[in-house]
Amino acid sequence: MMKRAFAVLAVALMALVFMGVIGDYVELQALRPLARHYVTEVPAQLGAPNVVTGILISWRGFDTLGEVAVLFMVAASIGLLLKKDSAGGAAAGGRDARPPAGEIVTTGAMVLLPLIFTFGAYVIVNGHLSAGGGFQGGAIVASGVMLMLVASPSATLNTALLGVIESAAGVLYVCLGVLGLVLAGGFLDPRFLPKGQFGAFISAGAIPLISALLGVKVGAELSVIIDRFRS
Repeated sequence: MMKRAFAVLAVALMALVFMGVIGDYVELQALRPLARHYVTEVPAQLGAPNVVTGILISWRGFDTLGEVAVLFMVAASIGLLLKKDSAGGAAAGGRDARPPAGEIVTTGAMVLLPLIFTFGAYVIVNGHLSAGGGFQGGAIVASGVMLMLVASPSATLNTALLGVIESAAGVLYVCLGVLGLVLAGGFLDPRFLPKGQFGAFISAGAIPLISALLGVKVGAELSVIIDRFRS
């Protein structure tokens, strides 16, 4: 009885807090000064219509580099922790002993996989123009890899090749950052390449290249993580 009364009291208190938050909410009719600054300066300085991508890839490039490093450490740690389990599973029959996927899953994968990979590539290369970018597109590509593995349980990924691709993308990413430091105004400053025509596919300096490298790196790392968790 006491537990039930305490639970009801806790829910009531949370409801009061929530009502206080939404009661004072007023929809903004105009951008705040800081938001107005970014919305104005990103297209003007970087030539990127997508303000979010311009900020993430260029102005907070060190933070993005840290996020990529964290993702790499996660992939490496999972690979290390699950390596023995994977070997044990293979020795006991492992992936070859898994039942095949159903006809609906197999047919759905055949239809959806080209669309998923195409959409992932589109999100990556158009991140400077519209919603998307390397992280989002890489996650979409990895989701396609996961569907492929679900549809073909006995399939194997060449994790060694994916590791090489991921490492090469990371090295090139840092190299582009250094070029921005040397030739432009700072690390990952995309203005060492011409901004081009605003809104065009080839524009916004080096942002499309940086976004593509991020997409390759994130997609490869997440694919390796998904493959390790199959063990």
